[in-house]
Amino acid sequence: MLIHTAFDILAWISAALMGWFVSRAGWLGTRARTPLRDPGYFIALGLGAIGGALLFGSLNMGLAGRWVLGHSVAGAIAGGVIAVEAFKLAFGIRGSTGAQFVAPLATGIAVGRLGCFFAGLPDFTYGTATALPWGLDFGDGIPRHPVQLYESAAMLLFLAVYLREISRGSELFRARGFHLFVGWYACQRFVWEFLKPYPTLIGPFNIFHIVCAILLAYSIFMLRRDNDLHPAVQGL
Repeated sequence: MLIHTAFDILAWISAALMGWFVSRAGWLGTRARTPLRDPGYFIALGLGAIGGALLFGSLNMGLAGRWVLGHSVAGAIAGGVIAVEAFKLAFGIRGSTGAQFVAPLATGIAVGRLGCFFAGLPDFTYGTATALPWGLDFGDGIPRHPVQLYESAAMLLFLAVYLREISRGSELFRARGFHLFVGWYACQRFVWEFLKPYPTLIGPFNIFHIVCAILLAYSIFMLRRDNDLHPAVQGL
């Protein structure tokens, strides 16, 4: 799927440029971590994200009877979170360390989902059948929910709010932006999963419902913990 690969590359470039822009603007007020300055951190992050993406993406494909290597954004976020939190625990690092990744992640997901949309049916990210006027035929004669566009729009909405808030100096979004991002991603993705033809595991819930529920619980827990550690930052 050449078009998907092209959008994947565009997503990485867009994410990198967004990260550079936010850093250049100085809106986060913190020194960005780099692979040269914190190699262990980035190794843990990379291994966790790649492992999570492949594990959950491939597992979902296998449950659907398609025994091929898959990848998943939700899995990458979950794997990255687990690996980084384990790294922080091992080295006694406290507080959120993901602020610099928020804008790039939101940008990359928004752009990457466009690649999923244009890749059509072979990508296996299309929605279920719908009679709504904006249902789209991806080539099988069935109007479907363009769930890829739903997620892209949801992440662009978060990005717009996030950039506005950090540009205004919001300590809430500066200090807790990553956990807010994880919570938003989990909520919107949880909703869209009801509109996908993925096999279910528990009742109406598929594997990504479960992953998103865990991510949301993590987000709530960390936001409450941050509130206890930094009560001066109000807004939750």
